[in-house]
Amino acid sequence: MESKNIPNKNMKSNSLLKIPIEEARQHLKKMSPEQRMEWGYEQFGENFTLTTSFGIQSCVLLNMLSQIKAAKKIKVIWVDTGYLPTETYQYAELLTEKLHLNLKIVQSEMSPARMEALEGQLWKNNSVKDIEKYHLIRKVTPLEKALEDLRVKCWASGVRGGQTKHRGTMTLLDHIRNRLSLRPILEWSPKDIFYYMEKNNLPHHPLFDQGYSTVGDWHSSAPDGPQSMGRDTRFGGLKQECGIHISNETEGIPN
Repeated sequence: MESKNIPNKNMKSNSLLKIPIEEARQHLKKMSPEQRMEWGYEQFGENFTLTTSFGIQSCVLLNMLSQIKAAKKIKVIWVDTGYLPTETYQYAELLTEKLHLNLKIVQSEMSPARMEALEGQLWKNNSVKDIEKYHLIRKVTPLEKALEDLRVKCWASGVRGGQTKHRGTMTLLDHIRNRLSLRPILEWSPKDIFYYMEKNNLPHHPLFDQGYSTVGDWHSSAPDGPQSMGRDTRFGGLKQECGIHISNETEGIPN
């Protein structure tokens, strides 16, 4: 699919809300994160879902989901790249059981072995273009296919404005490609995350105690250090965003 087709798909999302999107944002500002997710389900029903990476801070939004009445009806999509650390797979099992998640695991149609045979180990090339290709194959396209198959009109995620410059431009409700994206904890700080986890006795990701404040694939993640912290540790600092939360990184996604 060529990128010039994207605006037409985005135009479809304008009709998803019964009120102007700015009015919806104003309503959401007055709500708690749990209420924002309840709003999402009330508005879109089975066409509302949640995404997770089972990363360092993922348990916060997942625990909030477990506290609302519609929790069992809301699907949680996890994109398994095939390159996640062992600790992330173990953490996913722990949280899925503990929080009784309605989990749907999605993966690329191209296996890691096939990708490496045809494209090489794209993360090793010190190339932003190759990293973007990697993200498209392993993350963006699988997620888009899952959202399309499930007929999702709105999806919630745990992104926060302070994580990257791009996320600092986000609002509580934005158009992403052909649907709406809800960010229930967008304005939360690292302290908010820490205190919520302490208050609710939530388990830390195993790599947190090894100095990781964010974790993605095993080959592209690193603990915080004197030279880089947070998402600056991803891919040696070459690329902070994986493309899932960016509207224009969609070339190659099927219609």
